[in-house]
Amino acid sequence: MKVLFKFILALAVICTLTTCVKKEPSRPNILFLLADDWSYPYSSLYGEPNALTPNIEKLAKQGIVFPNAYCSAPSCTPSRASILTGRYPHNLAEGVNLCGRLDVKIPTYVQLLRENGYAVAFDRKGWAPGDFTKMGYTENPCGEKVEFSKFLAGLPADKPFFYWFGTNDPHRPFDQDAGKKAGVDITKIKVPGFLPDVPEVRTDLADYFSEIMHFDKEVGDLIEMLKKNGRLKNTIIVVASDNGMPFPHAKANLYDYGTRVPLIISGYPKYDQNNLNASFVNLLDLMPTFLDMAGIKNRPALDGKSLLPVLKGETTMHRTEVFLERERHCLCRAEMDYGAGYPMRAIRTSRFLYIRNFRPDRNPAGDESIPGTPSVYGDVDGGLTKMYLLDHRNEPEINPYFRLAFEKRPAEELYDTKTDPYNIHNLAAVKQYDAIKASLSKRLDDWMQASQDPRRDGKGDEIDSYESTTHAWITRDGIILLDK
Repeated sequence: MKVLFKFILALAVICTLTTCVKKEPSRPNILFLLADDWSYPYSSLYGEPNALTPNIEKLAKQGIVFPNAYCSAPSCTPSRASILTGRYPHNLAEGVNLCGRLDVKIPTYVQLLRENGYAVAFDRKGWAPGDFTKMGYTENPCGEKVEFSKFLAGLPADKPFFYWFGTNDPHRPFDQDAGKKAGVDITKIKVPGFLPDVPEVRTDLADYFSEIMHFDKEVGDLIEMLKKNGRLKNTIIVVASDNGMPFPHAKANLYDYGTRVPLIISGYPKYDQNNLNASFVNLLDLMPTFLDMAGIKNRPALDGKSLLPVLKGETTMHRTEVFLERERHCLCRAEMDYGAGYPMRAIRTSRFLYIRNFRPDRNPAGDESIPGTPSVYGDVDGGLTKMYLLDHRNEPEINPYFRLAFEKRPAEELYDTKTDPYNIHNLAAVKQYDAIKASLSKRLDDWMQASQDPRRDGKGDEIDSYESTTHAWITRDGIILLDK
């Protein structure tokens, strides 16, 4: 009997010292918080007092802020696909367009993390919009869809996780007068220079700010869940946005307010704290960063560049420039049956933004109307600002803003971002900038060749023929989605 007792006691001790002890994962958890249509600099973190984001500010104090982060494409589907794969959208075949298709054969960090022992899930908006079943996926490319609290509750204590929380904020439509209800004083809003300073636009911006503040609240809620679950201390938290604000001259354009987005990486004690890094970042850099965080060495060829050396303090420099692109956003041109988009490429440096429009014969915002559809300038999200510009386009003081948003553009655009932060004054035809334009044009060509861009050498029209899995009709005041 004594022998049996001693054996049981010894077994209990061994169990306590090994498998029976609650273990934390040896590799970090990663919580990815992705806003929808959130432009830099609209957060109190960046000095915008009308968009209070206290939870995001707290995260910033515990990590690194990247004020020069850019999405690969200013459109949901290609931007999200680029984040998932670490590839430029033009290297994703049909994944390059809004409502396109993502081939399951193109590796994602979700697939690689799962193969290496991570639990992966998402909630709200993952890879979207589009039909993920068309090219081999049986679930959203972001993983299993499950609420965060339920995901944490069902997770083994020693299993690391990656979780994508894709809020719909601050995407349109906005709740009417949400800004007023949230306490935003429209008289104190600084209207960006590409929009008219009128009460209608101020009200629209106030409603937009209220959605950013709601996102911040949800960020706080998720962090609280991590605390209660005991996993916060070993979790890296990444906050970003898929593209810029849903306003004319912003979203679906390669101007700064369409492509420049917030990026904060926080919550892991190995990284520098309360730090600001001014290097350029493309959000496709997140995939190799996530893989490096997880210690995954075997990976496919990527266009992205890991941020881990910056995060670990091994270097202060990441990129000195970023390359941007856009293809088809919505089906909103007369050549709709062919899927005509508005192909663009750009290079953004510390001083200049150079844009090449491959089809200047087309309307960048879409045609004003398409017979048999509700589309109205369908590449510009519907809402108060759009309606105001349309209704007041013939007024002399409003017409310049209307033209910026809706009129055709030349083949080349060049902006001095230091003197012209709203990208309004095109310098491409100004002789004194010829040398700068030529240099940027060559660098763009070199990148297109090196990255095997289908648009290089004047080609790539097959991109227009890629199927759209969903009809997204943009009207004067909203969005109508009709699945095919």
